Amino acid sequence: MSSTMKRIALILAASLALSACVATVTQSTVQPEAPGFLLGVWHGFAFPVTFILSLFVGDIAIYAVPNNGHFYDFGYFVGICFLGVGARSSRRR
Repeated sequence: MSSTMKRIALILAASLALSACVATVTQSTVQPEAPGFLLGVWHGFAFPVTFILSLFVGDIAIYAVPNNGHFYDFGYFVGICFLGVGARSSRRR
């Protein structure tokens, strides 16, 4: 087995071990009035400011829990990547 393959196997094993530590929310905690896609987009867009404020104010969080699950997560992703810190206009030369 080559050195590159050993590194890939080690990274894969470490990733799988770390994924076991991820906290999950069961469906029973999801409520109908929980934040959905649009609030996820807003929270993702406001992430840079919210993150800075969360360092100094204990009542501010950067992610809404509980939320309605995958739709909120997708909205959060869209907010960060396409509207927030991930959105930048750059030119290639």
